[in-house]
Amino acid sequence: MRICFIQYQGHMYSGGQGVYLHYVSRELARMGHEVHVIAGVPYPRVAPDVHLHKLKTFSFWSYLDNYNEYAYRTHPLLFFHPVNLFEFATTRYTLTSLLNMFSLRAYHKLNELERDGGPFDLIHDNQTLGYGIWLMKERGRPVVANIHHPLQIDRTNELLQARTLGKLVSRLLWFPWVMQRWVAKRVDKIITGSASSAASVARAFGLPPEHIRVIYDGVDPDVFRPLPDVEREAHRILFVGHTEDKNKGFRYLLEALSLLRGKTPFHLRVVHRPGSREAPRLIQELGLQGRATFLEQLTTEELVHQYNRAQLLVSPSLYEGFGLPAAEAMACGTPVVATQAGALREIVEDGVSGLLVPAAQVEPLAEAIRELLEDPERCREMGEAGARRVRERFNWHRTAEETLALYEEVLGLRRPADVASPLREAEPTPLS
Repeated sequence: MRICFIQYQGHMYSGGQGVYLHYVSRELARMGHEVHVIAGVPYPRVAPDVHLHKLKTFSFWSYLDNYNEYAYRTHPLLFFHPVNLFEFATTRYTLTSLLNMFSLRAYHKLNELERDGGPFDLIHDNQTLGYGIWLMKERGRPVVANIHHPLQIDRTNELLQARTLGKLVSRLLWFPWVMQRWVAKRVDKIITGSASSAASVARAFGLPPEHIRVIYDGVDPDVFRPLPDVEREAHRILFVGHTEDKNKGFRYLLEALSLLRGKTPFHLRVVHRPGSREAPRLIQELGLQGRATFLEQLTTEELVHQYNRAQLLVSPSLYEGFGLPAAEAMACGTPVVATQAGALREIVEDGVSGLLVPAAQVEPLAEAIRELLEDPERCREMGEAGARRVRERFNWHRTAEETLALYEEVLGLRRPADVASPLREAEPTPLS
């Protein structure tokens, strides 16, 4: 099968969609399929057998992410082409333009690839859902699309935590209102990584259950694993995520830790994107100086090492479509304190592989952290249970197999009953 993935930004530090692209495309290529990726800046890391087509855009954020490319290897007059100038100006303020302009450029790139190498059997969009994706479908190509979680949830959480009128207006302008909902209804199938996310997508986009397929994301057990030669560091807490993404609940974690000062020792390690201004300000504001260390853009091996050094990982999210850091930590034998938000209650077994607390509530979060920090033996037992759970239930090869089965259904090669159950059979409750 000849498959083309579309992703507006593909680097694994861009978020979970970058990780998803890397592993699913790798597994499909290992199965013998011809896999191509059209991706924008920051460009993804793909497996050797996956064909990467780097798509140069002129968005404001592309310029920041790859300054040398635009400052030294781009003809200055290109910036003044009307399309490029429009893209640069509008993408500073609205994600709709970023996604849509990329999707239209990807549409033209796809046509070019098909002229040179023949038609693709199927297009797999990874949460772009711009009008260019609809054009691919209109040209008669089968199209499936991932929605890891609806951006409407991000918008709601950003608005709830906006502290100034300017921030409120900027968030109203930033998030898509119509485009993704419109395109999602017109592709062949939507894939989402958990039952909880599927229910959210159905509500947010007004989609019928049969249009959505739950295929759980995974973890690479050969990479994320317990390291017997690495010792746990007592009282070390780990947070992995984008600290300025309001969905991730980073502020609630810091507020919880501020309640633990003088009660139990702790040190927080934060693995996040570079350039955050808000996180250091919050540390100062809450009096946690000297109790937090920030780590930026770790290699995968370094991240695995951090998971293995931590006594526990905290995922204080307000919503998660899957919860990749929680699953990765569990695979490494690290217990998790997480909120009951989105898919986290499907990943973490409360009282078995970690503790679950209500989202956006500081005191229960602080108490759960204190409870595990003061009980290393319970942490060890929970870590072992979590590692077993991830090995059995969440791995990328299984994700790719179920994704391929969905492709075959869309192409008419397989009956719907032969593949994973649709949303109506996948309630957002913990797995047994």
